[in-house]
Amino acid sequence: MLYKALYGLKQEPRAWYEWQWDFLFIQGFKIWMVYTTLFTKVINGDLFVYQIYVDDVIFGSTSDDFCKGFGDMMTKVFKMSMIGELNFFLNFEVKHLEERTFIPRF
Repeated sequence: MLYKALYGLKQEPRAWYEWQWDFLFIQGFKIWMVYTTLFTKVINGDLFVYQIYVDDVIFGSTSDDFCKGFGDMMTKVFKMSMIGELNFFLNFEVKHLEERTFIPRF
């Protein structure tokens, strides 16, 4: 179903979202009721966040090891590429410090 719906058809975003939703649900992620494109999971006390925005995905965790492993798994399952650390999101600059990550105020 996914291959038929992707690449230029109007059903593309919905099919992509549903495919990810199924995969993440099986992995034990919880979906937020208000933000239905935001998925979270707590693993051994570490928080993991996964956000879908149209055809892009951003994710992060308080565990660097889990982030790396999850990224490796996702590139195999979904045949996607990792472009590295997030620097901009929705035209907002994202700053990374050793103790936190944040979006600076204007």
